[in-house]
Amino acid sequence: MSKSKFFSGQPIFNQLLSFIPTTLIDKVCRETNADYYYKHFKAFDHLVTMLFSSFHQCTSLRELHTGLLANQHRLHHLGIKHTPRRSTISDANRTRPVAFFEKLYHRLYNHHYQAFSPDSRKRKSLVDRLFIVDSTTVSLFSNVMKGAGVIRMDGRKKGGIKAHVLMTAKTELPSFTILTEAAKNDRIIMPQLELLPGSIIAMDRAYVNYKLMKEWTEKEITWVTRVTKSMKIKLLTRNRLKILNKRKGILKDWVIQLGNPLTEEKSPVQTARVISIYDRNTKKKIHLLTNNFTYTPTTIRKLYQKRWAIEMLFKRIKQNSQLNNFLGENKNAISIQLWCTLIKDLLTKIVKDKLTEKGSKKWSFSNLTGFLRLHLYTYIHLMNFLAEPEYALLQHNKGPDQINLQLKLFSF
Repeated sequence: MSKSKFFSGQPIFNQLLSFIPTTLIDKVCRETNADYYYKHFKAFDHLVTMLFSSFHQCTSLRELHTGLLANQHRLHHLGIKHTPRRSTISDANRTRPVAFFEKLYHRLYNHHYQAFSPDSRKRKSLVDRLFIVDSTTVSLFSNVMKGAGVIRMDGRKKGGIKAHVLMTAKTELPSFTILTEAAKNDRIIMPQLELLPGSIIAMDRAYVNYKLMKEWTEKEITWVTRVTKSMKIKLLTRNRLKILNKRKGILKDWVIQLGNPLTEEKSPVQTARVISIYDRNTKKKIHLLTNNFTYTPTTIRKLYQKRWAIEMLFKRIKQNSQLNNFLGENKNAISIQLWCTLIKDLLTKIVKDKLTEKGSKKWSFSNLTGFLRLHLYTYIHLMNFLAEPEYALLQHNKGPDQINLQLKLFSF
């Protein structure tokens, strides 16, 4: 392999960590007092340790500790002089503030994807302005965090942790996330969302909040969701449908009054729009609700269909991460491991997007994750190798004539 192009003096793990500015880590560390009461195992060391575990998909503290010992000399490049003991990692997972990892993820996202953050004013196209909100639950084998769902035959219920996520459709990354017990209602994330005028949010009907939806309307934020049976709706006018829309499965386009005048505080009255669609794939009718009167019915349908992209995000994270075994049996440790999983996913997505920007070979997310896991401590230039893997292989695997020529040099 040509040293000039594919060789690197730093292993791939170090190159990945270079995407996290040390100034950012230091700033978040000071804000959250993450190093308070810690003499040796600092927040940066803890972050590196947990990212090592996340990339290698370690299933136990022993496996993590052994892996760190085997690569101890390589960790010196990062300034980590001593390999932490299992007890040290366990104690830090139990006591270090989760806020350090939470803030670091959000700051890192804004650092690399500022143009697509909820408070960015640079977004122009519909996809750039589209946000999707949903939640996913990770089951736990112990009832550390209150679970949700059916109680088992033994009268107990599995614990679970729920990630409430606001995803940007363009980046396919969480721009805002909070972690709670699985039993918490999905709407807990809604008051914490900060969207700029002109933003678009697609959400499931579980997130319907009349008061917040009216506030968004007043701020010129478009929302798209589905009609629920319990909604108080009054028909105002029927919009005429074009023949082209009818051919595309649009059944009706109504202007309605949403909310109940008798309970103005809980469900304030506002004018909205209902679009009924016939889905030829499922052979079912879908009734969409929106506050936008400008977009065509087909555009509203496309915006709502984009909502399924967040399910692909959840699937991607769960398939390419080790979330069956946790390195601690307390809420703090579980939360830290999940935040580091999200940071790992973000770093992998940064690499993938940079390759796309260069017009290089397209890697699937699962293949890229597998490559990083297997070659985390290989001394190759990550971006150059991923851009031209076939060329790198040709340089490494020389032809038979070249091999025979080299063998002759050592023949007597």
